[in-house]
Amino acid sequence: MTRQGPRPDKTAQGIVIILASVCMMSFNDAMVKLISSDLTVWQVFFARSLFAIPVLLLICKVSKVSLFLKAPKWVVFRSFLLILSWIVFYASLPVLSLSVAAVAMYTNPIFTTLLSALLIGEPVLKRQWIGVFLGFLGVLVILKPGTDAFSWFTLLPLLGAALYSFAMILTRSKCQEEAPLNLALNLHVAFLVTGLLVSAVLYLAGLDMATKDSFPFLFGDWFSMALEHWALMAFLGLLSAVFFVGVARAYQIAPPSIIGTFDYGYLVSAVIWGLVFFTEKPDLLTIIGMVLITIAGLLVAISKGVNQHQERDAL
Repeated sequence: MTRQGPRPDKTAQGIVIILASVCMMSFNDAMVKLISSDLTVWQVFFARSLFAIPVLLLICKVSKVSLFLKAPKWVVFRSFLLILSWIVFYASLPVLSLSVAAVAMYTNPIFTTLLSALLIGEPVLKRQWIGVFLGFLGVLVILKPGTDAFSWFTLLPLLGAALYSFAMILTRSKCQEEAPLNLALNLHVAFLVTGLLVSAVLYLAGLDMATKDSFPFLFGDWFSMALEHWALMAFLGLLSAVFFVGVARAYQIAPPSIIGTFDYGYLVSAVIWGLVFFTEKPDLLTIIGMVLITIAGLLVAISKGVNQHQERDAL
């Protein structure tokens, strides 16, 4: 029997998919920040996935995708990491501006590139390392550590970034054969269960009013949802179904170090939505940081292209 080699990468397709996905993702997160004073994060988890799951099941049926998982333990572990990632990120949104939280969260391409090299042996060229350095420098310029503009709440999305990167490495190394629809479906089931379970725990815990008022997005009571809340959750559920499939697919078909860099597109989208919904205008340093991050992404992409040409010329 002939042993099949790894599937060939589809880098260009992966880049297009991840850019479209992060644009939708940033809009979703902007909406979560917008309603963070009305609903708890657990309600968002539950209600959004309540609509996303039927959409994903319908797509699976139309596409004739089997719901059978080839590596269920790894898929569940991946979902667990992503749930934790979103919890710590969303916990920072009521405190941080969307653009600052996004920048902190999107140190994940740096983590992804490093973990790709250390854990699964993905080749990272010297020029790509320069790109990682420039990306990290861009993040530092925007976050302004050591100044009054820096907040310790920034550590929450930084932790989320590390968890997200680990999950993407698992997507590449352990879940590559899974259908992206199944990965997204499993994740939304995990969101729904987490929302219900944590809400029940908080209800039974009977926290005092002072604790609830200190951070209502995490510890508040289950708020009564108006029709517009349900309509928004239905829309966000549809978006979530699409972008989680996109992210899973992008990391399956292309190297994490490449896709992780183009994940930075989220930052540009986050700045746009922050301006539209919260009138958060980026300052000069933020713009400089964005430019550095863009250059970092181009460096990594060009490095990959040059490397592929060199490989073809050697044949």
